[in-house]
Amino acid sequence: MASRWPTRLLSAGLLVWYSRFGTAIRRRPHTPQRILIAHHLLLGDTIMLTPLLKKLRERFPDAEIVMTCRPALAALFAGQPYGVRAIAFNPRDVGTFWNLHRARGFDLALLPTDNRYSWLARALDSRWIVAFESERPSYKDWPVDELRPYPDHTMAFGDLVADGLIDGPSPLPYRTEEWPPPPAAPFALPATPYCLLHVGAGSRLRLWHAQNWRRLTVFLERFGTRAVLSAGPGEQNLIEEIDPENTLISFPGTLSLPQLWRLLSSASAVVCPDTGISHLARLVGVPLVVLYGPGSATLLGGGEFWHNVPDRKVTIPKFPCRDLNVVFGHRLPWLEHCTRTPPQCMEPKCMHALTVEMVIDALRSVTAAPA
Repeated sequence: MASRWPTRLLSAGLLVWYSRFGTAIRRRPHTPQRILIAHHLLLGDTIMLTPLLKKLRERFPDAEIVMTCRPALAALFAGQPYGVRAIAFNPRDVGTFWNLHRARGFDLALLPTDNRYSWLARALDSRWIVAFESERPSYKDWPVDELRPYPDHTMAFGDLVADGLIDGPSPLPYRTEEWPPPPAAPFALPATPYCLLHVGAGSRLRLWHAQNWRRLTVFLERFGTRAVLSAGPGEQNLIEEIDPENTLISFPGTLSLPQLWRLLSSASAVVCPDTGISHLARLVGVPLVVLYGPGSATLLGGGEFWHNVPDRKVTIPKFPCRDLNVVFGHRLPWLEHCTRTPPQCMEPKCMHALTVEMVIDALRSVTAAPA
């Protein structure tokens, strides 16, 4: 596995250089012309930054906005939503650092999650760096010019970042036409109508029982909707457990991100655990049912920005072991979620408590399906 150290050393060296010889003057810009958003988030977390992108565009309509993203996610930004230029960056790949360095010279840099990227922002000759307060003093905060507190009341993460990092009114709610669909290679779409059941998740603690998915497919077929299964790379075994006789159309991690967009956009509804696909479905605007076990339906749900997208959250409020309150290294007293790993939790009771009847009721509600 490649190391982060070459990129870290380059960032540290350039930070010293620009601090001493760079043209950037460290002062808060009134009307920034060039803005950097620095992070290395996964799919769902990256999409949850959309309120921040829209708010920046509303506040600074003429600014150039550049955002780092994982190389695998770059295709999602092919249409430059909100005029944002996404530059692929991998801390373990020095070549991606130099590609990013060519765009250096920013009036304002924003760090939505990890303050370690303040070193990267300063190495890119950023004039003013804004981040959230850390739980305790750390070397990650040294280059930061302005540390802001997290809000003291419940909010969705996307709303929290947009309101916390940038002053001014919240952005207007999301509209699907604001994000151009990425170009996708042709593939065979299922015949409509179909409901997409994405059964995979980043952790086994967020997986739903195979027998529950099977019962859901029977319900869908009874009122004339085809059930289509999907999962991520390496998760084909989940589909085989649900459909051992291979009677359903399935996409076991074989589609690119743009192709997944096409699959979602043609579906009549989507049902999935709390995972990156749920956030991608919000971008597409398809009716959505999300199963929240360990995760907080409040923090990770749509919030105010996405309230025009039809979705329902299936969860058990105040579940006893959903009792942790740290997110991205920041403690939020009002937060209730669980970040325990499989060795710490042998059985995800929070997911097992979600019944098929609860999911069917949510699906009926979001699609106006018959009882």
